[in-house]
Parts: sequence; structure tokens; C-alpha cells
Amino acid sequence: MRRLLRIWLALAMANTVALAQTNAPGQIRPLSLQEAIQLALKHNYDLQIDRYNPQIALYNVQGAYAGYDPTLSFSGEHDRSETGPQLQYLSGAIFRTLGSASDVNQFSSTLSGVTPIGTSYTLSGNARDITGASAGAPFENSDASAGFNLSQPLLKNFWIDANRLNIRVAKNRLKYSELTLRLQIMQTVTRLEQAYYDLIYNRENVMVQQKAVELAERLVMENRKRLEVGALAPLDLQSAEAQAASSRAAVIAARSQLGTQERVVKALISDEYNQWASLTLEPVGTLNAPVPVVNLQDSWSKGLTQRPDLLQAKLDVERQGIQLKYDKNQLLPEVDAFGSYNFNGTSSKNIFNPLSPGSGTGAGGEFSDAFTSVSQLDNRQYSYGGRISFPLSNVRTRNAYRADRATMQQLVLGIKQLEQNIMIMIDNDIGVIRANYDQAQATRAAREYEEAALDAEQKKLESGKSTTYTVLQVQRDLTTARGNEIQALDTYNKSLSQLSLDEGSTLLRLGVTLEVR
Repeated sequence: MRRLLRIWLALAMANTVALAQTNAPGQIRPLSLQEAIQLALKHNYDLQIDRYNPQIALYNVQGAYAGYDPTLSFSGEHDRSETGPQLQYLSGAIFRTLGSASDVNQFSSTLSGVTPIGTSYTLSGNARDITGASAGAPFENSDASAGFNLSQPLLKNFWIDANRLNIRVAKNRLKYSELTLRLQIMQTVTRLEQAYYDLIYNRENVMVQQKAVELAERLVMENRKRLEVGALAPLDLQSAEAQAASSRAAVIAARSQLGTQERVVKALISDEYNQWASLTLEPVGTLNAPVPVVNLQDSWSKGLTQRPDLLQAKLDVERQGIQLKYDKNQLLPEVDAFGSYNFNGTSSKNIFNPLSPGSGTGAGGEFSDAFTSVSQLDNRQYSYGGRISFPLSNVRTRNAYRADRATMQQLVLGIKQLEQNIMIMIDNDIGVIRANYDQAQATRAAREYEEAALDAEQKKLESGKSTTYTVLQVQRDLTTARGNEIQALDTYNKSLSQLSLDEGSTLLRLGVTLEVR
């Protein structure tokens, strides 16, 4: 039995040495919670990825204004038309008419678009030159025009149209994306804060287990001396050695948990893990249990006004309201006012009499003559009027409006449900905080009692009034009490963090300023 126990002790010590060599601590890196938060805000991958969302949404807002971009177009065309000689019968005689041919060169340009109030406009300019011969007589004509056309909706598409709908929705989604980023930051900071508390707990748990080893080894040394003088049975020494071995195994497990928790924190604060892998994190500060200062009504007020997910739900209602306004406008008939104003110019030339009036001044002059005629503003043409049109059934639009109105009612109910869930969540958080605070106080008292009990039991053992088994039992109870205390402190601090998240006050409580550009 003793031989097996010694072999087990030797293996445990060998494992301890091997683990120490494998996880040899590198440079110690002190890390405060505030510094960890700042590192996470800068290097956390989730935040780096989500930080692009507002930028993408902003580009979408700018892109929504494309509906107002004017369109400029130019065109040019050449047409050739020919007809051959024909036979005609007139007064009993047959005549042969000459053929005809013409060439047309024409150019046009337009500038069209829509204004933010829904007015459609088109500015246009056209020029055409016709040359040819008919019945043997050559000719050349040209004409040009410039003007504009306007159309203004008065009912449907007057207060809102597809362009204004897209812009308003895009702006709404920009706010939504900013709240999404804020929520992601709050959740990441909360995960980091709770992971930081767990890191403190795991580090202190290693020290608790090391103290258990020290107590167990000291008892082994004392029992060995008593055994040498015949004041102790060999079985008591074996029990003490077994307890020491168990305590060393607990240290190994605690160190492994500490290493795992360090990697959790490193993953949250870094985007280049290789630079942190060899560092040993040393959290600054200890776990404590400040008296909770909570107020249910105040926490409800914060949760119902600050939580990003609730604000996002309200933005969804706002977006649906924009859609509903558009759908309602589409139920109206189209009543549009329109008008146009144009200036025209012409020029003609008799090839056989190039000095005839209006003949121009030579080759290529016809276009300039036509443009000159336009610029004199003599040949004006304008029109104005109105039109009304509406579908006889309008089934699709009416049902789309009804569906969106039902969706609006659904979203409003969803907000009320979310508000109630938030209130219940916060109420639960406050109850958990108070219970965890009482638990922390109770475990502290239990730890103090076990420390006093161990001191008393060791004195009894020295005077022969107690047994090694009893001392070992009290040592285990003390280790458990110490572990329970730091576990309760860890849980209490994490419950405070959870309340801040559910209130939406995490960033304010931790002094984090968020600016979305």
C-alpha cells in the first residue's frame, strides 16, 4: 500500500514538473480591466468586422440619392432614302417621272431627371439636315429645336415616391447599423469583463490550491516527526501523504483552467494571437463584493430608453411607417400637371438659286441658319395641361397596404413584448444580484470559520486531543470554503455586469465613449 502510494506521489510530482516545463510562464503582462477594454475596442475581430456595417449603410444612403441623378445623352444618325423612276398615266399619255434621293443627318441631345419633389424634367435639343433631289431638282433643308418638358404629380407620388422611400429607409437602416455596432460593443465588453473576473477567480483559485498543498505538506512533515517518535500510527502518515498528493493534482487542474481562461481573454483583446501566446496575464486587482446599489424603477427606465435592441425595434416600426405611408400614397389616382416650351428654327436652300431668301451662305450653313432662327425666339411652341389615371380595381396595391398595416401592428406588439421581457429580465437580475451578494457574505463567513476551525484542530492535534483524519477533513473544508468564496465573488461581479448589459448602461458604467463616424 505504501509503495503504491509513493509511486503515485512520484508520478504526480513528475506531471507537475512536466506541466511546468510545457507551460513555462513567459513574460508577465499586468492587465487592468480598463486596458483590456481599450485593447478589445481596437483589436477584437468581432468589433473590427461589425465596424464596417455603418460605413456600408452610409454608402447605401448615398447610393439612394442616385434616383435624382440627371441623365445626359447624345445621338447622331444618317439616313439615306432612294426611289427609282416611275411611269404615270395622265390625259391619255404616259409620262416617265424622274427618281428621287435624300440624305438626312440628324443630331439630338437630352438632359432628363427627377427633382426631390417628384418633378420630371427633360431638356432637349435637336438638329436635322436634309439634302437630296426630287424630280431632278436638288434641295437642302435644315431645322432645329430646343425646349423643355415638365411633369409634376399632384396626388400619387407627390408627398412620397420610390426615390424618397428608398432614401428614408436607407437613413433608417444607417441608424439601425449604428445601434447594431453599439450592441456588439456592449456584448463584447460584457464578455470581456466577465472573462476578466473569471481570470481573477482562476488565478486566485490556483493560490487557494497552493495553500492547500502547503497545509497538506506541513501536516505530512509534522506526522512524519510524530511517527519517528512513536506518537503516530503509520496509517495517519499515509493519509496525510494522500491528501498532499490530491492537493497537488488540484493545483495542476487549477493551473490548466487558468491557462484556458487566459487564452479566452487573449482572444477577446487581440488580433495577433502569436504576440500574446507566450505572455502570462496578471489581472490587476482582486475580486470584492461592494454593497449593491440597485433601484428597480431606475433600472427599468434605463432599459426602456437605452437598450440598443429596443431602439432597433422602434426603428423597425419607423421603417414600416415609411413603407405604410408610401403604400397609402400609391392608393391615390395619378393626377399630374404637365407642360412644355419649345423654340424652333428652319432653313431651306434652292440649289439652283443659292442667293434666294433663306438659302444660307454656303455649304454647312444650314445648321447655323437654323440655330440662328432658334436663338431669335420667333418660332415658339408651348403646351400645358393635366391628366388623371387610376386602375379600376387596384387589387395589388390595396392588399399590399393592408399587409403592411398588419405588419405594423405586429411590430408594435413586438415592441411591447420586448419591453415587458426587459422589465422581467432586469427584475430577475436585481434579484440575482441581491442573492449573490448574500452568498458572497455567507461564503466569507464560512471561510473565516474554517480558518479558525483548522487553527483550533491543529492545536488539538499537537496536544493529542485530535486525529490526523480530523485535521485533514478540516483542511479540505477550508480549501472548499476558500474556493466557494472566490467563486461567489466572481459570480456576484458577473451578475452586476449582466445587469448593466440588460439596462443598456454597460458603456456608461465602464466609461467607454462610443463615436460612430
